[in-house]
Amino acid sequence: MKPMGLMDFVSAARAEIAEIGCAELEAMRSDRKDLMILDVRESSEHEQGHLAGAMLVPRGILEAAADASYPKRVQELVDARARPVVLYCATGGRSAMAAATLKRMGFGEVYSLAGGIAKWSAERRPLVNEARYV
Repeated sequence: MKPMGLMDFVSAARAEIAEIGCAELEAMRSDRKDLMILDVRESSEHEQGHLAGAMLVPRGILEAAADASYPKRVQELVDARARPVVLYCATGGRSAMAAATLKRMGFGEVYSLAGGIAKWSAERRPLVNEARYV
């Protein structure tokens, strides 16, 4: 059997989840006041620009952050199981895998932003750039 590569994992995830486009996300932002937008990129990527109101939970810690029984969980994410959640990353691969993971963890309404922030930026949609001071 041939070993799986990254795109095999992404394709499998995409078969399990719903992807939405930028215009759909904009409409959801207006229509769904309980919408959670989750940035699953790394913090350095997030700092370079992100969607307004997006919560950063890097893909590498998603399962821990979303697990109600884990001591270092992110309570806001744990409590979002009944809310619509749209995830995004750079181009849509990580967010597709992350969306599939959240579905398996019991999140009911989960979407991945097709094309990620690259597509969002290409469509000249607004980004937030915040300098962080430590």
